[in-house]
Amino acid sequence: MFIKPKTKTIFLSSFLISSTFFSQAHNVSEGYQKPTDPLVIQNLENWQDLKFGLFMHWGTYSQWGIVESWSLCPEDESWTQRKSEHGKSYNKYVENYENLQTTFNPTQFNPQKWADAAKKAGMKYVVFTTKHHDGFVMFDTQQSDYKITSSKTPFSKNPKSDVTKEIFNTFRKEGFKIGAYFSKPDWHSDDYWWSYFPPKDRNVNYDPKKYPERWNNFKKFTFNQLNEITSNYGKIDILWLDGGWVRPFNTIDPKVEWQRTIKVEQDIDMDKIGIMARKNQPGIIVVDRTVPGKWENYVTPEQAVPEHALSIPWESCITMGDSFSYVPNDNYKSSQKIIETLVKIISRGGNYLMNIAPGPNGDYDAIVYQRLNEISTWMDHNQSAVFETRAVAPYHDGSFYYTQSKDGKTLNIFHIEEKTNYQAPSTLNFIIPETFKPKSLIVLGLKNRIKWKKSGDLIEIQLPEDRKKLKYTTVIQISE
Repeated sequence: MFIKPKTKTIFLSSFLISSTFFSQAHNVSEGYQKPTDPLVIQNLENWQDLKFGLFMHWGTYSQWGIVESWSLCPEDESWTQRKSEHGKSYNKYVENYENLQTTFNPTQFNPQKWADAAKKAGMKYVVFTTKHHDGFVMFDTQQSDYKITSSKTPFSKNPKSDVTKEIFNTFRKEGFKIGAYFSKPDWHSDDYWWSYFPPKDRNVNYDPKKYPERWNNFKKFTFNQLNEITSNYGKIDILWLDGGWVRPFNTIDPKVEWQRTIKVEQDIDMDKIGIMARKNQPGIIVVDRTVPGKWENYVTPEQAVPEHALSIPWESCITMGDSFSYVPNDNYKSSQKIIETLVKIISRGGNYLMNIAPGPNGDYDAIVYQRLNEISTWMDHNQSAVFETRAVAPYHDGSFYYTQSKDGKTLNIFHIEEKTNYQAPSTLNFIIPETFKPKSLIVLGLKNRIKWKKSGDLIEIQLPEDRKKLKYTTVIQISE
């Protein structure tokens, strides 16, 4: 990911996707271009039905319980800090970090356990980090020996050592759409951070125009790895490309602070990559994050939720804990907070990609399974108001959030209170669109008949005594 804010989910006050604040708070580019390929358009439509996905950041860094990759970056930011116990000098730290390959042995890796828990919780797609910025490859690449399947890595002796293959095959078998996260920058590659020069920041440490042969080698290396992913790992639905500083220089937005740090041309030839990916995987969604144009098929605010509906496909990637990577004793969000966030996102037309980080042993923390199980109980009753829905005005009014079925004949109203423990009140009053003509009304999860009356565009409902069993939200479903 780009930046690791220490704050909780940020709710932004911007509506327009050209907002500088929204762009800086991550990853909504100006100038969205709607795809023209009919297969991509259909895939995007199907993806927007899914609403809830699983993100996983996992690599050798989990052994130290640190922010993924970023401590290698010589920038003085809160998320790039290094612990002296891992190396007092920068060079020694890098050496010790890269030696984590020789001890990485996640013997409890069991993707079926993850898929079962995620599926039960209502997640319908997965995006896995095949390679992060540090360059350690979590699949069986032929372009580098800095990989999980290398003989240098103890886990390579395990029959499930190609974890990307195991994860994709397992989740695909369970009906998930498959997304491959891939970092365009590679801080291990001598063709990106050339050892002749010290790295200066997150960017390439030489001028590609001055050393075109070296940059062309890096472009070939990147192309070849992405060709491997899209050729050798079954059906891939999403190619999720991170590291937006690797981009054509003319696409830099000077209003965005981190983009102003890009000083040289870093054109990776996305046309060549995208055409290859679509040849290997017809209809694949390509997400070249923060780089506006035909290869950013949806936008990806990070640790943030827009306050209003957006008119383009979008997804918020938000951590279940505080960190994208595994950190011991992480502060995991409550199930109520997760569900409230999901409600806000889908009411504004987006998808919620929730990150869960496996630990060095190859499994999630026990509390993660507890959270997923609690979410599954809520989903059992309320999934019809979540999946295959779209945003509808008024989107959000006070404590009420709205979605509608794609045919427009069913209106879903979520009531949340954002208190420690949700308690459904005896009476609820909320507005509905003036053009909607309600004929029937139910509260999901309750069997008793609901008393309700309509006055203009206002509806009042009386909730029965068994409302006390409702957890996290009250979900009202009205049909025409």
